[in-house]
Amino acid sequence: MLDQHNHRRAEYDVDLYSDDAILDPYDHYREIRDRGPAVWLPCHDLWAIGRHADVRAALAAHDVLISGRGVAANDEVNKIANNNILATDEPAHGKLRKVIAAPVMPRGLAAVKERIVVTAQEMIDRLVEQGTFDGMRDLAQTLPLTVVSELLGLPESGRQNMLRWAAASFDALGGANDRRDAAFPTILELREFCNNGATRDAVKPGSWVAGLYEAADAGLIDADLVPQFTRDYIAPSLDTTIFATGHLMYHLGQNPDQWDTLRENPRLIGNAINEAIRIEAPIRGFTRYAAADYDVDGTSIPKGDRVIVLFASANRDERHWDQPDRFDLHRVVTDHVGFGFGVHQCMGMQLARLEMRSILEAMIERVARIETGAPVFEVNNVLRGYRQLPMTFHAA
Repeated sequence: MLDQHNHRRAEYDVDLYSDDAILDPYDHYREIRDRGPAVWLPCHDLWAIGRHADVRAALAAHDVLISGRGVAANDEVNKIANNNILATDEPAHGKLRKVIAAPVMPRGLAAVKERIVVTAQEMIDRLVEQGTFDGMRDLAQTLPLTVVSELLGLPESGRQNMLRWAAASFDALGGANDRRDAAFPTILELREFCNNGATRDAVKPGSWVAGLYEAADAGLIDADLVPQFTRDYIAPSLDTTIFATGHLMYHLGQNPDQWDTLRENPRLIGNAINEAIRIEAPIRGFTRYAAADYDVDGTSIPKGDRVIVLFASANRDERHWDQPDRFDLHRVVTDHVGFGFGVHQCMGMQLARLEMRSILEAMIERVARIETGAPVFEVNNVLRGYRQLPMTFHAA
């Protein structure tokens, strides 16, 4: 098939949102990278960008590859996804982000760091004594579902449903499939809660959501958008960190020499976190809309087309990483895109790093050896992570 400049464009006929491609995606990502800098996916009527340098450049080109017309891989959601922080362009995005992200910036996190550290220590003590456990339910979910949900300040009914609501929010951003359709009732339930359940008098004073009402009172954000921004807190604050923690545990368990190295050199904790997020990006990628023609290393994406920017593919690009499928604590990983890149880089990445660091610091003192069994994957259109992860801690 020819593009608008009469060049033959690279194509790949794959359904990236099929169960098989979700569970085993990396050969497909490699095929996309090998076929070209931008590859047309006829199954989804969109382009895919999968090489590291091209993904970074695409995410930096936020004025051309815009988010304001939605970031889903289906038109139905993009038509109704407005006003949320993911689907907002500059300059409005930056102004809103400054308000919404305040609790998860370094100053905001300083106030909760001790609570997170103590909770992590207590959790690891309990799990070392227990010995064998589910690494997702008993470890990865603990900090988000206790500390973070409390920081949000939601009523109990909201806290109990956060994981289910978050998973549906990401499913809706995938292709037009059954998972996307099944997510809509759950998303409507989330909207109803944010509109009528997480009201000013129902949320905890001093919490993140209470801060949204205070920002509205101060004229920093539109009061009508407080429910939307409450959803923006709920959806990304759990699953991404939970899945990243699960990946970190799995790879440390599968690479006992790396765990020994980390125990001997705790200064490598930051490397370990970045490497886990690189090798298994919790978010596969979001789409962008081409507001003008966009060139990807000689391939032209025409104005009006949509492109999926594949974070997970870029993080395993052989053109950029040596042995990209290998988990390596000594790898210098300052430019992975597991948290995105550019103006839409993940707001909560510092919180995620704080949670994961606190867990590792507690483990280094108490855990001599980690065993991880075969994980059971969650099947989600956008997220990549485990539903279950058999684990055993051997006490130091």
